[in-house]
Amino acid sequence: LLGAAVATAAAASPGPPPRPEGCRHVAASEPLQPLLAAAADGAAFCLAEGRHAGPLHVTRRATLWGTRDAVIAAGGVGTTVRLDAEGSALLGLSVDGSGGRFDQLDAAIRVGADAVRVEGVAVHGALFGILVEQARAVVLRGNEIHGNPSAALGLRGDAIRLWEVRGSLVEGNRVGHGRDVVVWYSPGNVFRGNRVEGGRYGTHFMYSHGNRVEDNRYVGNVVGIFVMYSRDLHIESNLLADSKGAAGVGLGAKESGDLRVRRNRFVGNTTAVYLDTSPLYDNEWNRFEENVFLLGDAGVVFHASPRRNSFTRNGFRDNGIPVRVEGRGDALGVEWRGNRFDDYRGYDLDGDGVGDLPYELRSLSEDLASREPSLAFFRGSPAMGLVEMVGRMVPLFQPRTVLRDPEPRMRGPRLGDARAH
Repeated sequence: LLGAAVATAAAASPGPPPRPEGCRHVAASEPLQPLLAAAADGAAFCLAEGRHAGPLHVTRRATLWGTRDAVIAAGGVGTTVRLDAEGSALLGLSVDGSGGRFDQLDAAIRVGADAVRVEGVAVHGALFGILVEQARAVVLRGNEIHGNPSAALGLRGDAIRLWEVRGSLVEGNRVGHGRDVVVWYSPGNVFRGNRVEGGRYGTHFMYSHGNRVEDNRYVGNVVGIFVMYSRDLHIESNLLADSKGAAGVGLGAKESGDLRVRRNRFVGNTTAVYLDTSPLYDNEWNRFEENVFLLGDAGVVFHASPRRNSFTRNGFRDNGIPVRVEGRGDALGVEWRGNRFDDYRGYDLDGDGVGDLPYELRSLSEDLASREPSLAFFRGSPAMGLVEMVGRMVPLFQPRTVLRDPEPRMRGPRLGDARAH
């Protein structure tokens, strides 16, 4: 099932950008920076195959185009390509390497102007991939950014970083083995059709409101998406899969509200969704609709008893436990309606697709683990299985109720449904 989910989630990447009309041919042996410094606004340069010496600094509106075999190579110091002219573009070619200083944010590509396009570019061997700072209407589309899988996660640079960026599009990029995709203080952007694999945070939002995250694939990261101190995010039709280990989370939220999480697939994560004090404010709600929670250790984990969250028409299937509340709390303050739980033991005599009895989640083993956290080590063991059986059969040991859904569905959304819209 996980393989099928991954196979169906890949969004089609845009093709290579077309060659600009009237561009000036630049041989690999020809110095490029003097041409850029003398260029008129709107000039275009088509780079021949081979290695072109960097670093380059674009200060006038210009387009640099090449095939992937046209490589802008770093000298091992600083940022390789800086785009500081409004409307400039870097298209189709490759950028190899950067400096190695974290304090200077040495990157393959650094954008510091509005309406810049970086499309179809391959990034290899750089500390940071693409950094965008204090800019609007930037387009990052169809790029491939390859990190260093042999380096420890914390010692890799971010593949993509947006800082104070507005109204921009990040679409169809493929990111592998970077550290994070970071979105800080950046409202009103769209992230669509990207593939982020083998990193720490697939996408990390902080103080970034009103973003849309659609049709992306996050596989094998420690955390798929993490939302901190942000509101009004639409997270829809994504695959968040294979976030493993003690810290593995598909989607996490801390002190964030007005999130709409809809038609996503959470597959094979340690924790599919983790909510910590979310939402924070009384006038905010988080709404989870038509998501699939599949093959995880836990479907939804709340840090303490939650409020102002609703779960509607979601499907929980083949998880260790569908919902867990830390700190001996419960999820009775959450609105649960029309969800499908595969451990539901009720019936549907009138055949309307809704169970005639409410679904109630009780778990003696989880109740004991919340009181004594060290018992969490034994989750999934025969001993905990025996404890769970005792909790179901012996009224004296019946555990507290964790959640109640008054209208459980007999069938839930299928795995493919989360991508259909």
